[in-house]
Amino acid sequence: MSTETRAESDVGDTGIGSGEASKRLNLTHKIDNRSACERHVTVVVPREDIDRYMKAAFDELRGKAEIPGFRPGRAPRKLVESRFKERVSDQVKGELLMDCMGQLSEDQVFTAIGEPDFDASTLTLPEIGPFTFEFDIEVRPEFDLPKWQGLKLEKLSANFTEDDVTSHLNRLLSRFGTLETSTEPASMDDTLDVDLVVKADGQVVAYLPNLEVGVRKRLTFEDAIVEDFDNIAVGVIAGSLLNAKTTISTQADNEALRGKEVELSFTVHEVKRTAVPELNLAFLQAIGGFKSIEELRLAVRAEMERQFRFHQQRSLRKQVTALLTANANWALPPTLLRRQARREFERLRMELQASGFSADDIAAHMNQLTHNSLGNTESALKEHFILERIAEENKIEAEPKDYEREIELIADQGNESPRRVRARYEKRGLMDTLRNQIIERKAIDLITESAELTEKPYELPRSTTYAVEVSLAKKSGDSIPEAKHAGESEPLPNSEPRY
Repeated sequence: MSTETRAESDVGDTGIGSGEASKRLNLTHKIDNRSACERHVTVVVPREDIDRYMKAAFDELRGKAEIPGFRPGRAPRKLVESRFKERVSDQVKGELLMDCMGQLSEDQVFTAIGEPDFDASTLTLPEIGPFTFEFDIEVRPEFDLPKWQGLKLEKLSANFTEDDVTSHLNRLLSRFGTLETSTEPASMDDTLDVDLVVKADGQVVAYLPNLEVGVRKRLTFEDAIVEDFDNIAVGVIAGSLLNAKTTISTQADNEALRGKEVELSFTVHEVKRTAVPELNLAFLQAIGGFKSIEELRLAVRAEMERQFRFHQQRSLRKQVTALLTANANWALPPTLLRRQARREFERLRMELQASGFSADDIAAHMNQLTHNSLGNTESALKEHFILERIAEENKIEAEPKDYEREIELIADQGNESPRRVRARYEKRGLMDTLRNQIIERKAIDLITESAELTEKPYELPRSTTYAVEVSLAKKSGDSIPEAKHAGESEPLPNSEPRY
């Protein structure tokens, strides 16, 4: 399917210079729809527009061109054109390309979600006739916006008891504990020092020495999950050999092992148990300047509420997007999914950090996300396209105060200054990702406001997953990184003064 359009309006100021050169281009464009999100665009710029841009460029240059034998601005035009022809041609080509893309965007020919795929250095501005160039570009798909008002949703509700706060506090305190060798058989939440051998079809494909793995129901790696790990780990002692099987993710880097069942052999060298520090005044001061246990408990409750709001928002988002994307059967190109996968990782990481989750919890979420990265990214992109359309139609914007709030929350959780967090995000090009997170949350809030809500009691999540940030299916020749327990000590919930 293709469309062809010619634009001939004289309104606007998109060209170089002023006067004749500032008129809109009379370009012709043809668009071939390769898929829902892919367009092949052919653009033709007529000769009169090229000449107009060339004239404007030489008019500007002639007044300041320095040529031996002539005072600045006094050289004959033909001499100036001859001497600077190549340089001006390259300049005009760049201006034309820029203005063509700007005009196509202004005319809403398509809504680009990526950069055009062409190499400007390979294009040449012709001496006679029109200038024609082609490019591929990824665009936001066109679709009918589903009805989003009046959805029937379940909204989580919570009322934390003092026992809930105590339980959460004990978990937080374990981050400040020390791992001590235990002579007793391993129990839940203990840590095992192990060497791990991974075999596929009877052949060793990875040797991972000196790993720390937690005794939990689920053990996750970057590319695999071991379910019911507690069934084989509880009760073991130093010297034990544990055997398990798992399946490598279909998204693993090592293509030869994708989707394959592998055998795992854990040699246990040591059983360790966490010794929780005593809650005395010196400890309270050291971890955050808390003046009393009650003040610490208030901070813990505040963190619990932040994490609850994350789960509440996440639950609403899943329900909303499941309803709104039910008929979103447009295919997304794999190249787009692979490129956006990292953005989705970073978006979720930001959200978890801003909600006060520990490095353990974040690592577990990230490992889970990597197991079906393309599928998760496709779902997230469809959600994003729909939520962004709702935001646009309702004039929802990300305000400066929204950025400040998100950055402050992330900075508090990481015990950093907001200025440092912002600088890091800007350097890594993550501000657009943060913007999308803010817009999507506001769109969900708008949808929720018009929904028919039924309250559902919130169940406190239990820590059932231990994340090991290594891959089982290493590529041939890859070095094995040092594997560590995912959760090194982090600060407790923030309290003034900062710590």
